Amino acid sequence: MAQVPTENAPERSLTFPHPPTKKSPHQPLLKAVDVRRLGANEKVLLDGSSLELCAGDRVALAGPSGAGKTLLLRALALLDPFDSGRIEWLGAPPRAEDVPRFRRQAIYLAQNPVIDESTVAHQLEQPWRFASADGADFDPGRAARMLTEAGRDAAFLEQVGSSLSGGEAQLLALVRALLLDPRVLLLDEPTAAMDGVTRQAAELLLSEWLAADSGRAWIWVSHDPQQLERTCARELSMEAGRLS
Repeated sequence: MAQVPTENAPERSLTFPHPPTKKSPHQPLLKAVDVRRLGANEKVLLDGSSLELCAGDRVALAGPSGAGKTLLLRALALLDPFDSGRIEWLGAPPRAEDVPRFRRQAIYLAQNPVIDESTVAHQLEQPWRFASADGADFDPGRAARMLTEAGRDAAFLEQVGSSLSGGEAQLLALVRALLLDPRVLLLDEPTAAMDGVTRQAAELLLSEWLAADSGRAWIWVSHDPQQLERTCARELSMEAGRLS
């Protein structure tokens, strides 16, 4: 694992904006309305989940394993089907033809991201090859700077997918998402496999992303209550598919 010695890294502090004291008058970025999903034998997986995520929100989603947290995040990103209810983006359900662009704006980051056998550099550039990029250009210098801040040198860019540890795969997925400048991040244990130094660097990258634009927000799932306390301003909890 190629890491920059911590004593050579620039000093940066983990800071997050204070939540507004009054509810924003603007419409939510992302909204779930009574989303329900049934599994095998009519088992309730999502039990009428509703939430609003507004600009500046830093929401923790807590609950035991199997409570439905991942299902809810994937439903919010329109990655999994649901039986009833609706997902709204900026006040309206995304049209089918707009879903790829929507998923660049509301990005779901899985605990076990999909990584292929190409180099890190190639996988960082991949999203710009899709039509949903709308002609935007990949910025390799910005990608390298993010990786340097996370303690990875230029050699990391030439590593192939099969050589990456779980934490390195998570870092790759995180940097790839941040490069797309989304408005919402749906974070599903995004740092669970990282070592302590890399986890701290990842939290710093996320704090800088949020601070750079007041119109951004996230929902963060973690089994680490201290991480949620550091990174989030309010908490929702799930139990047996029900959101409270």
